[in-house]
Amino acid sequence: QVQLVESGGGLVQPGGSVRLSCTASGFTLEDYAIGWFRQAPGKEREAVSCTMNNGDLSYYTHSVKGRFTISLDNAKNTLYLQMNSLAPEDTAVYYCATRFPNVLCPQLSGGFEWYDPVESQGYGYWGQGTQVTVSS
Repeated sequence: QVQLVESGGGLVQPGGSVRLSCTASGFTLEDYAIGWFRQAPGKEREAVSCTMNNGDLSYYTHSVKGRFTISLDNAKNTLYLQMNSLAPEDTAVYYCATRFPNVLCPQLSGGFEWYDPVESQGYGYWGQGTQVTVSS
């Protein structure tokens, strides 16, 4: 049974950092495409990052490039999102999701756009989400 459980959210000051974790069970995380999403109040859920091929290929939406880093700990079967230089606009519920059994991130598909509806991106398994609030 595929399960994803996020943790690590909380209240962070602007300019601060936080690391989110997503522990997987029921499959080997490194073998499949997996990513992070977020949903801010009153907004649609959006894709933030995707990684595949044991973390060798990763993709980031423009607004987080250079600030967020996606990574894997294979021994713990856990996905991370290191978030630095946080701003109030990063406030959202963050979700991890996998395209299991698909091994490829949707960014490799012709015509992919970061603003494509989440439902069309092929992620079939989701965690419950963890709240990140950036505020002074």
